[in-house]
Amino acid sequence: MAIFMRLVSLVLIVTALMLLGADAISSLERGGELTVRSLGTIWGLFDGARLEAFKSWVQNHQPGMAQAVYSFLALPGWAPTGVLGVILAFVFGRKTGPE
Repeated sequence: MAIFMRLVSLVLIVTALMLLGADAISSLERGGELTVRSLGTIWGLFDGARLEAFKSWVQNHQPGMAQAVYSFLALPGWAPTGVLGVILAFVFGRKTGPE
């Protein structure tokens, strides 16, 4: 289980670095104008209709949670994946023997 979680943490960290690199390249392409893709933007690139359906569902069925969900979707795409990956890497990192 620990090996699988280390692999998951590695995938999350690599994904975060790829998203951060894509934001850096987009910023360079736009002449230095800072470009940061949010989680909502990234989800919309893959399946925009499902994102809109999810937002509508949250607004209609969980109105108390709507603002928290919208705030989470506004985070930079690399932030949650990178932070979760680093936390998992520390928790499931290699254990040293008794010294």
